[in-house]
Amino acid sequence: MKNTVTLEIPATMNRRIGQAMHDYQMLADGDRVLIGLSGGIDSLVLTSVLAGWQKKAPISYSLSAITIDHEFWREVENGVGPQESIGSQVEGMQVEYHVEKSWELAEEERTCYQCARNRRSQLFEYARQHDYNKIAFGHHRDDLVETLFLNMLYSGNISTMVPRQELFDGNLHIIRPLAYLEKSEVMVIGNKQGLKAVANLCPLEDKTRRKKVRKILEGIYKQEPEAKKSIFASLSNVREGYLL
Repeated sequence: MKNTVTLEIPATMNRRIGQAMHDYQMLADGDRVLIGLSGGIDSLVLTSVLAGWQKKAPISYSLSAITIDHEFWREVENGVGPQESIGSQVEGMQVEYHVEKSWELAEEERTCYQCARNRRSQLFEYARQHDYNKIAFGHHRDDLVETLFLNMLYSGNISTMVPRQELFDGNLHIIRPLAYLEKSEVMVIGNKQGLKAVANLCPLEDKTRRKKVRKILEGIYKQEPEAKKSIFASLSNVREGYLL
């Protein structure tokens, strides 16, 4: 299946993507950007958006995508891996695509946390070896809110993912261009682009703390429909004088 980047994005969503990029100065001329492409709809949409913006931006940046293959793909049952199921979708976006087998973990280390940490470290190392200065992730507004609650409930701190994060003395930055969009809006863009999420077969996929937090938040939103908007706004409206 081939996709052609048409950037059929509703105007309000497109403006908010641009606003996030502007607010956090995510891209600069000469950037080498590596997309962490999991195969989920969020990272597929991100790839499509950055490929489309690349054609019209007043700056020049290079773009590649990588999947860290943990070998838990649903398509494995049919002998189809990420190169076919994910790579075929980015082929028409004219984005260079790579697949790297994930680093091995010891049996006692095979937890969601360690797996995610392992893949993140591998991404950082790949970026360093190939001179990328930006890594782009498809995290959106719901992810940021969920991370806030994850850290409060399980780590005892008030923090979340930020739209732009500096690492390794400024040699690498993480950017999240979809940070101002809700998951439902990312889905709208994905549907317009004809993108198909590629899920995985990890036996712990539906038993994560994030899934528990998501369910808690769904209950809050059901009772207070405007809560998500208010919680997200609070992330940039911290009254430090009223914290311990």
